[in-house]
Amino acid sequence: MVRWHLLTGEYPPHPGGVSDYTALVARELARRGQQVHVWAPGDAAGTLEEDGVTVHRFPGLFTPLGLARLTRELERVPGPRRLLLQYVPHAFGMKAMNVPLCAWFASRRQDERWVFFHEIVYPWSLSSPPRHQVLAGITRVMARLVSGAADRLFVSIPAWREHLPPRSRALAEWCPIPSNLPTEVSPSKLEETLASLGEGPWLGHFGTHGPHITRPLEKVLPPLLRVDRQRKALLLGRGSRQFVAELAERYPDIASRLHARDDLAAEDVAAHLSAMALLLQPYPDGVSTRRTSVMAGLALGRPIITHTGHLTEPLWAESGAVILVKHGAPDAVIAAAERILGHPEESLALGTRAERLYQERFALEHTIETLLRPSA
Repeated sequence: MVRWHLLTGEYPPHPGGVSDYTALVARELARRGQQVHVWAPGDAAGTLEEDGVTVHRFPGLFTPLGLARLTRELERVPGPRRLLLQYVPHAFGMKAMNVPLCAWFASRRQDERWVFFHEIVYPWSLSSPPRHQVLAGITRVMARLVSGAADRLFVSIPAWREHLPPRSRALAEWCPIPSNLPTEVSPSKLEETLASLGEGPWLGHFGTHGPHITRPLEKVLPPLLRVDRQRKALLLGRGSRQFVAELAERYPDIASRLHARDDLAAEDVAAHLSAMALLLQPYPDGVSTRRTSVMAGLALGRPIITHTGHLTEPLWAESGAVILVKHGAPDAVIAAAERILGHPEESLALGTRAERLYQERFALEHTIETLLRPSA
């Protein structure tokens, strides 16, 4: 039996979307009887068994010196070997310009080489600073090195194909990212969560809280909360507490109805999402199938308002599983939110379509079936 070797720049307990995704895939492959190894950087060297997966951690694993050690350690594992590189340029160190890793991957002709492009290149623009243009150029060279050597390629969104050479573009398989949270919440857990939150309705957001997310949220949350004093907002994920503190300072009239949770276990995050009457999920480049934060809400059947953009796939509009609003149109978001909050039957129908789309297209089982299915 071929042995899987997942190469990743992050793995639990290190946080991150790729970390969670790699753990989900590794554990499910192991559950289905596959022999799975994960190779990831770590503060200390060591190998242990976790949920049927052999996890190898070494400091500086993807540096030139670390790659020499990785080669030695790989050779100690009997073949045949299938390398599955979880590709995100900035996850491998060297300031997202780890050409040695790409060259090493290309050189492993004795192994089966697969690559999953979660992200692929740094955006390029003539108006960008010279250092950004250098980064954009080098990430394109890296992508060509890796894709040209790969026996099988996957992309998290179809748009990434555009950055691949023609031959690789034709071979790349679209494999959407599933939710990295539990996709079911028991009635008792939901009841407990609702009791702890108190009366609503609750407006929620799940994800990171960088400026590209918080700016559109700030334009819609205060107006929505002011319309109805029973409404409250809950921000879930990294950076949420700081964002809520800043909002409370700028909008003292709604400060008591702004809440944050950034330290919950995955099961509790899912329970809190299930308690939301509406999720607001803005994305500057549009919702796409690489956004695990929107997948979490879809899987739990929550009504979602999100943004359309240049990375948004047609299936979002075709399915009617979310409400799509053009980025930079806060009035449209507010109007859509008022409509959903005022019409329970429409909210229920939207949530039903969301859960159906997730089960039909994005559930983890589809990812695993794609990986186990022979390549076309």
